[in-house]
Amino acid sequence: MKTAVIHEWLVTYAGSERVVEQILNLYPEADLFSLVEFLPDALKGFIQHKPAKTSFLQHFPFANPRFRQYLPLMPLAIEQFDLSDYDLVISSNHAVAKGVLTRADQLHICYIHTPIRYAWDLQQAYLQGAKLNRGIRGFLTHAVLHYLRLWDLSTANRVDHFIANSHYVARRVWKTYRRSAHVIYPPVDVDRFQPCAQREEFYFVLSRFVPYKRVDLIVSAFNRLGLPLVVIGDGSEGKRVKSMAKSNIQFLGHQPDVVVVDYMQRCKAFVYAAAEDFGITLVEAQAAGAPVIAYGKGGATESVIHEKTGILFPEQTVESLVEAVKLFESGSYCFDPEYLRHNAEKFAPEHFRKKLFQFIEQKWTVFCRGMA
Repeated sequence: MKTAVIHEWLVTYAGSERVVEQILNLYPEADLFSLVEFLPDALKGFIQHKPAKTSFLQHFPFANPRFRQYLPLMPLAIEQFDLSDYDLVISSNHAVAKGVLTRADQLHICYIHTPIRYAWDLQQAYLQGAKLNRGIRGFLTHAVLHYLRLWDLSTANRVDHFIANSHYVARRVWKTYRRSAHVIYPPVDVDRFQPCAQREEFYFVLSRFVPYKRVDLIVSAFNRLGLPLVVIGDGSEGKRVKSMAKSNIQFLGHQPDVVVVDYMQRCKAFVYAAAEDFGITLVEAQAAGAPVIAYGKGGATESVIHEKTGILFPEQTVESLVEAVKLFESGSYCFDPEYLRHNAEKFAPEHFRKKLFQFIEQKWTVFCRGMA
């Protein structure tokens, strides 16, 4: 079967790109499509140095790095891809990839990382964070997102089978599209980390500084606690969050992978306050033997075992996080690095590939029978 793999944009190597990497490992002869591709040569290994077939957005002014500003044109752009030569279409979707046009004699399987966050359940948080919730710009943004929701809802019917990256996302897929989704957890490169038993006296945060990640909540909590906290990451909220912090909090900005691994393997615990779709860093922390202190909603409840690999705090508030850290500090629980590592290994790439291959092959067999 001739296969096409569709991803929204190829500009970095993050969680959704790791899924694309494993899909291409399963189907190395597949052709790759993306709205834009601005990967530096050093990162192209995960797509096997394939030439991605891009859309007209690739050539628009300032598309690199401001391609997101062309969001209103992305539905049109994704529909321009000619997939008529392919038998199997696999889309990796967190925005518009599932909107590609296919025929009845083509099988379209969508691995969905999330329904479009900024158009659906996190619209208000994104608009407030970008200061687009009022005025003429706010009105126009609301109008664009309204159009995007209508288009996004209609494109759910273009997918034959959905695969969600967590049960939390599967529930959101049902809520948004009234479509069922099979759950296959995303691949996590656990072998990057060693489960160190000797932990140092600092807590650790690795995150983008965007509103829904709630790094500000963590900073406020550690301002109260006075405990040492190291923060790696950057983003639009960086300046505001840094201005809040007291001297016990250290910001390192963006760091290379070797530095991230080092801090993850040495920290006393990893702290996370977002309601995440899955949360790859939560699994990475456990792979490094670091207990997790995380908000008990979303993907965290599916990868963190409360009181065994971490502590889940019940409310997304400063008070709730402070109480969780105090409980951790009390020594009431003993977190075994080897047990944390064992839990993390359930999310290793080989498990992802095996489950994804079995799912696709089963659906392909049934599809072919129906076409006979």
